[in-house]
Amino acid sequence: MEILDRERIDAEPLEALDRAVAGLRTLGDLLDWSRSLPLPVLAPDVVTQDEYTHDVLVPWRASLVLAFDTT
Repeated sequence: MEILDRERIDAEPLEALDRAVAGLRTLGDLLDWSRSLPLPVLAPDVVTQDEYTHDVLVPWRASLVLAFDTT
């Protein structure tokens, strides 16, 4: 998984994020992971880009929101 850091966050949180999402391969993995967070995200917001592409938004640490591009 490639992480695009558009907010230029510090190296330590970015490394923690990289470790946290390293095993995510499917939308099911993402949903399971979001439900296991310290503040569980039971139903992430989904933004429809087109009929095949959706962004799944998950709040994560210190007011950061992760946007996962899914197709």
